[in-house]
Amino acid sequence: MDKPVLVIMAAGMGSRYGGLKQIDKVDDEGDKIIDFSIYDAKYAGFSKIIFIIKKENLELFKEAVGDAVSAHIEVEYVFQELGDIPEGEHVYEDRTKPYGTAHAVRSVRNVVQGPFAVINADDFYGREAFVKIYEYLESVKDQTGKYCMVGFKLGNTLTENGSVSRGLCTVDDKGDLVDIVERTRIIETNEGAAYTENGTDYIPVSADTMTSMNLWGFTPDFLTEVDKEFTRFYKEDLPKNIEKAECYLPFVVDEMIKSGKASVRVLGSDDKWFGVTYKEDKEYVRNRIKELKDAGVYPRLLWEDQ
Repeated sequence: MDKPVLVIMAAGMGSRYGGLKQIDKVDDEGDKIIDFSIYDAKYAGFSKIIFIIKKENLELFKEAVGDAVSAHIEVEYVFQELGDIPEGEHVYEDRTKPYGTAHAVRSVRNVVQGPFAVINADDFYGREAFVKIYEYLESVKDQTGKYCMVGFKLGNTLTENGSVSRGLCTVDDKGDLVDIVERTRIIETNEGAAYTENGTDYIPVSADTMTSMNLWGFTPDFLTEVDKEFTRFYKEDLPKNIEKAECYLPFVVDEMIKSGKASVRVLGSDDKWFGVTYKEDKEYVRNRIKELKDAGVYPRLLWEDQ
């Protein structure tokens, strides 16, 4: 089997943020959040990156990210396109946005042959996450249905600038994922955290709750399963809401767990996740990056010693 590769989902536009935040600079040296993920991935053992982007952003993305890191790690580009649909189906003209994270991952089905990790382009996960997921993928690369995810404590993923969506996880005694419940409006409180389903009544939730931030590890058989689920989604779910329906990666995983097709080992990280959900988050991110560089976790110029 091939060595594990890192797949980075970078095709989405930040609707709440207001732009292509995947290439927004977060320090005085011009680094983006995605640069730190690539740096940490290479440190952990990954030797190839596959970027999932929109075709129209290719030159912009290469100039901002890909060309700079291609001297240090192998890079490949795959496009998430509205026309990439199940064979025999027709394109809905009213659809203008991508079909979701499961559709994004499905787009690498013809270029990935071995185990792979999946991350969001605009999330900072920390080095521990990449080390743990690489080691796990190396240990299961000759198996099927043995997946993993890196979980973060909910309290380490919140922002004071607004509500966030998070996948709250239930984990069994073996350390395997039981299910994920998506809570779309979670806020930070003095007591920890709370979520609301109606916009007014908030229900407390422990800040230590294991949370999915879309850092997954899969063996290559997952690509067959995600293709099957997306085909079902396209035929059955999409016609009910053509403009907005999406096929989410965690939903595919959850269905595989419940049907007994796969198990997902939860690899806990104590690092603090951060990202720029809102423009107001950027100052915090810049300060945190500076702290990490000042502490020697990262060099001032990321690739100077590579």
